Amino acid sequence: MNRHTLRLIPFFAGALALAACSDHSTKPAPTTTRTVTTTATPATGGTKSTGSTSTTTTRTTTRTSVKDAPLPESTGIASCDEYLASYKTCHLAAGIYARDQIDTRYDMMRTSLLKQSQDPDMRDQLGNRCTSLANQLKEALHGKSCADVPAPASTR
Repeated sequence: MNRHTLRLIPFFAGALALAACSDHSTKPAPTTTRTVTTTATPATGGTKSTGSTSTTTTRTTTRTSVKDAPLPESTGIASCDEYLASYKTCHLAAGIYARDQIDTRYDMMRTSLLKQSQDPDMRDQLGNRCTSLANQLKEALHGKSCADVPAPASTR
């Protein structure tokens, strides 16, 4: 063998070792398998039928019940319910949003807080978030009362 070929042997040996050590297989997504067996008896007194089905679901469906559940009337957290109760009048008094945007923005905030109040992972921090939002709104009022709502432009 010539000298140049001998220099490449350590390089090829290292490349071969790396190729042998690498794991090219991917891990499958975690799944849960659930078997459901149903027994049905027809009302006419006929024969019994038993069926068995097997379904595979992924873990990504664990929060769908929170997202799809109907929203409650209140968050159940005092600071959030107080913030929502004063939202429209205080935002109008502070002049943060135009009058025609208040209802839309209130609906978005209310929906967001109600959904978060149903999520156990977020509920613990929700009281602090609402307190912070109320403090920011109070600062935006610059000492004004929420009752100091300016008259609509059409009545001026």
